[in-house]
Amino acid sequence: MGNTITLAVVYFIAIILLLAFNELNYRRLNVSGEITRKFAHFTATIAVVPFPYIFESHWYVLVLAFIFFIGLLVTQFAKQLKSIHDIKRKSMGSYMLPLSIYLTFLISDLRDDKFLFILPMLILGISDPMAAIVGMSLKKNNHKIQLFGIKTKKSLFGSATFFITSFVISLIALYFNRDVFDLKTFWLALLVAIVGTISELVSWRGSDNLTIPLSVAIVLMIFH
Repeated sequence: MGNTITLAVVYFIAIILLLAFNELNYRRLNVSGEITRKFAHFTATIAVVPFPYIFESHWYVLVLAFIFFIGLLVTQFAKQLKSIHDIKRKSMGSYMLPLSIYLTFLISDLRDDKFLFILPMLILGISDPMAAIVGMSLKKNNHKIQLFGIKTKKSLFGSATFFITSFVISLIALYFNRDVFDLKTFWLALLVAIVGTISELVSWRGSDNLTIPLSVAIVLMIFH
């Protein structure tokens, strides 16, 4: 237990240092809030991937998630940590991230299956920010996607990037998890990518930070 608490403290300090580094880049280098926000999203999400091998109980993750949720709430109202909060669009994504990490970890813990946490976090940490950056960077012919006649805020190139990267990530992760590359590995990776892309597409105001990992976890629980 002592080692676990120590590791939890180390993670806490590491995230604080990450946020400080991110804030420094925002202020000194005049980096866009959207970019620093995505960088924090990527590094923080990838950093939690080993959680199932570190924490034997979901309570540790709950405490860490709660602390950072409150920290984000306080800094937004205090108009601090602009590297996270300085964006023009309305988004609750930063608050959804700690909640998403905890709920996905809880599912993984209750099912005693580390993979239910690892793959959703890899997709959330890599595919989501890559899709956002491509969507923001490529303007020409990058049309907004329409669903049932309703124009979404998701772009064609952004969603394509999400689908391709999540498929590749799933294919590699499933191969190592199952120790075999067969037809099931392929179609399950494809299904994960499709469901994840749809979840990202229909979500709004940053709720994809929650819907993406949970939808991927559900697919894995049913078909894996």
